Amino acid sequence: MNPQEALAACEVTVRQSDPDRYFAGLFAPADKRPMLFALYAFNHELARAAEVARESVMAEIRLQWWRDALDDAWEGRPRAQPAAVGLTELLRRGAISTAALHALIDARSEEIGAAPFPNVTALEAHLEATSGALIRLAAAVLDPQTAIEEVSREAGIAYGLAGIIRAIPFHAARDKSFLPADLLAAERLNPNDVLSLRHGNAARRIVSRLADVARAHFDHAKRAVVPKKILPALLPAALVPAYLSSATRGRKPLREPKDISLFRRQFILLRAATLGRL
Repeated sequence: MNPQEALAACEVTVRQSDPDRYFAGLFAPADKRPMLFALYAFNHELARAAEVARESVMAEIRLQWWRDALDDAWEGRPRAQPAAVGLTELLRRGAISTAALHALIDARSEEIGAAPFPNVTALEAHLEATSGALIRLAAAVLDPQTAIEEVSREAGIAYGLAGIIRAIPFHAARDKSFLPADLLAAERLNPNDVLSLRHGNAARRIVSRLADVARAHFDHAKRAVVPKKILPALLPAALVPAYLSSATRGRKPLREPKDISLFRRQFILLRAATLGRL
């Protein structure tokens, strides 16, 4: 598989599996898009490791495969997988370090297993290391000279929390809960209550609390002045208010998957890109 074929395959993967980041990436300069899609395809593969594997050991094996693939990519010996070949091209251009990508893999390993995060603070730290780190890496692809530590953290946590709320039924079907243990304990619930989709009123209160945390992070990110060059890296976070509004409107947040139409998402991204801010 040559680099052109691999990068084209990465773009297809992102368009199908991560439409928010795909459409946000279309606002990047044409010469930057292949590298963005290679990065996002890599992130997709890491996220799938914990989602697809039913057993923790299998998920760890998948992540270890990507650690080894990343090292091979750094040495210019990419494995015959589109995202792995894309990593080689990404590293060859020098905007992103292997250490940063290894850190992203390590952060994803925290998602393996059924135990919830102990508290909201721990969940926020995890989202900063995953969603926030991905924003920083994408920004480095677009403009290596621009530092966006604070806004990437706030936007990453907000977008990550919105994603967790939207995915509650998906994760529950796989015996997994990202709802923090302290919020569950405050409602006298345990993870098994969530996994069996019981206690709708308590679940609504927990979702409402997480949504409030997400809104606070989004409001902080929205106040930041974002350089135009790196705005596409942050654009997915512009969807947070719409996602939270949809997710908190229903009576049964654990039973009813919440989403907004693709057309509405595209409109929100277009508006944010046109205005030059979240």
